Amino acid sequence: MPPDPFFSGPGLDRADQLRATPDRVAKLASTAEARQLLWRDGLPAVGDDGRLEWQPVSAPDLFLGVATDGTPLFSATEEPHANARAAFDTMGMLSVADAPLFAAALSLAWWHSRHRYCANCGHLSDIERVGWSRRCPACSAQHFPRVDPVVIMLAEHGGKLLLGRQPQYPPGRYSALAGFLEPGESIEASVAREIKEEAGIDVTDVTYVASQPWPFPSSLMIGCHARALSDELNIDYTELDDARWFTREEIAAALAGDADAAFQAPPRFAIARTLMEHWLTA
Repeated sequence: MPPDPFFSGPGLDRADQLRATPDRVAKLASTAEARQLLWRDGLPAVGDDGRLEWQPVSAPDLFLGVATDGTPLFSATEEPHANARAAFDTMGMLSVADAPLFAAALSLAWWHSRHRYCANCGHLSDIERVGWSRRCPACSAQHFPRVDPVVIMLAEHGGKLLLGRQPQYPPGRYSALAGFLEPGESIEASVAREIKEEAGIDVTDVTYVASQPWPFPSSLMIGCHARALSDELNIDYTELDDARWFTREEIAAALAGDADAAFQAPPRFAIARTLMEHWLTA
């Protein structure tokens, strides 16, 4: 099994059975031990110790769940930072233990900020189920937080891995290819299509490796591995700056952070890194 990707895991008891009982949740919010997530610069606040920061409850708009020690956890409806890249320094500090809760709170805040109006009739909707759905008072349509599936994959040929880089990456960084699933498409078909579109190669034997919530704004990264039928690349330079094949030794050196590595590896919070680590040990 691969290592658990960053942001994965429950992080807390989501207490779904309480979401339909606002009176019970309000009672929990009024207790002395209840805590509300602190936000800073449009992101859940992270302290110097890497843990999320909390404060006494004042605006329990969203019920996040119950911590392992029984503490009820809440958040106000905050406006998330518009630039996901601004969160990368914060994620570099974030504790693995608090990462799932960070992802849940940020994704939920993104959803509320982007879905205030009913998609059915356009009327302003109301928060219900203590933050886990919205209902339109005009047409009674109910809306739930969305998750957008994304395939992210490593293609292998002759003991080498295909990696690419996008224009916004730091200099020297290469990562796994990725793309959104389209309607009516399976995971396997999406992997094959994305690799063909971006790198011009055909693949087979697509296998699932691991998944990761990605709260920018609300994706589910579905990590896969595929076998390439050739190594002759035809790169789509409207999508990628470059794509290359890397040897096992080059992958290992990059993950180890060697100064003379052939490329810069993805950060620890990216599932692309998890996929590479898994490939090295598989």
